[in-house]
Amino acid sequence: MIISDKLSIDEVKAIVEEGELVEIGQDACTSIEQCFNFLESFSKDKVIYGINTGFGPMAQWRIDDNHLNELQYNIIRSHSTGAGEPLPVQCVRAAMLARLMTFMQAHSGVNIQTCELLVEFLNRGIYPVIPQHGSVGASGDLVQLAHIALALIGEGEVFYQGVRRNTSEVFAELGIKPLQMYVREGLAVTNGTAVMTGIGLTNLLNAKRLLDYSLKASVLMNEIASSFDDLMSETLNGVKRHSGQQCVAAKMREIATGSQMLLDREQELYHRSEEDVFEHKVQPYYSLRCIPQILGPVWDTVENVEKVLINELNSADDNPIVDPQHKTVIHGGNFHGDYVSFEMDKLKIAVTKMTMLAERQMNYLFHDRINGILPPFVNLGVLGLNYGLQASQFTATSTTAECQTLSNPMYVHSIPNNNDNQDIVSMGTNSALICQRVIENSFQVLAIHMMALVQAVDCLKIADRLAPATHELYNQVRELVPLFVEDTPKYKEIEAVMALLKR
Repeated sequence: MIISDKLSIDEVKAIVEEGELVEIGQDACTSIEQCFNFLESFSKDKVIYGINTGFGPMAQWRIDDNHLNELQYNIIRSHSTGAGEPLPVQCVRAAMLARLMTFMQAHSGVNIQTCELLVEFLNRGIYPVIPQHGSVGASGDLVQLAHIALALIGEGEVFYQGVRRNTSEVFAELGIKPLQMYVREGLAVTNGTAVMTGIGLTNLLNAKRLLDYSLKASVLMNEIASSFDDLMSETLNGVKRHSGQQCVAAKMREIATGSQMLLDREQELYHRSEEDVFEHKVQPYYSLRCIPQILGPVWDTVENVEKVLINELNSADDNPIVDPQHKTVIHGGNFHGDYVSFEMDKLKIAVTKMTMLAERQMNYLFHDRINGILPPFVNLGVLGLNYGLQASQFTATSTTAECQTLSNPMYVHSIPNNNDNQDIVSMGTNSALICQRVIENSFQVLAIHMMALVQAVDCLKIADRLAPATHELYNQVRELVPLFVEDTPKYKEIEAVMALLKR
């Protein structure tokens, strides 16, 4: 894929998840080189932050010309102080892409070699070891980005072909030359929001998958309960002026097309009846009936997260900003991660609500006195002797509870640091990492819910009456989890269904 200064979420998915190779377009190369040439010339007799000054609160100290090259190496080495488990390689891949896209805006003043080396890392599958902890999200992801820069200069460690190795060994093996310091390479690579944006993009892609499966599961739930189909009515949802709700209802109608299990209210109830007590529920529980109203805000949130993250990806997020057009360098705070942090908090709340919905739907399936049509815990064995999915509910409930606790916002937890130079910060990377944990939890809960749904379908013997879309989902899960009567360990099957949901 030839890239310039803009990428869409589909292009991000192709590069980050599918491993598509990237190439810098010729026009972008020209713009990057022009920006570099301007900065190299412009900076010779001027005081510019991070080029001939110290960093952060040390900016008041001027750096002698004979130490300028050393200065750029020092910010990389001194800030490589991360701690904790390494970021997953997919997040690292997304972070490197995000850093590259900042440079593609041609406002960073980097040499084209910096961009070409990032492209080589992406195309060869070389992933710097980046510890999860270290960023406060203002001045961007200084610590985590320093670990990327450390690998670019041939130091530190990388994952290559699934093995953690010294970067110098991999460079020697592949004939790669370390990044050379020019005017501000060290500061440019380490200063920005690329890591929180990269993690955020992987979160977004997974949240979209979760929403898609939550919609399918919700239609299947209503098929199992033989609900009236007017909950997804175009007219009903059209009189509530929220686009997300209307989109969810439209998607549910699409998924439900061809179902023989959903009831038509006019045919069933809009006539004279002699019943005093209706055996079938006139209106089902909220976890079945209010799907458009519950998942509508989730839909809207996911759409807004995509808009913000793509804007951040396609922005110049470092400092200072080089402006060749107006022949100047502008100092400010584009590295501040508040946009990403706020969206990650909102996304994790939305995902937690999806998780809570799945847990409540699951409880409906497991609670025989509520659903009135299924044995306890969709247990197809001997009650008392066998236990069905009883214990699986413990896992789902505890995991949902953890999501609820993790949904407390990170965005408002600023702690001043850096000699109070960074006196209000975004905590954007923490927010993105916690959101990632919530999303992983949600996959676990939804996987158990899927197992319960297919057991309920077989208990009621309704597979051939499902809509084609939900029948396909039933088949996909049943390939991994065959119908079970006897008690068996379920942890491997939960993992297998999670893998299905993440594909």
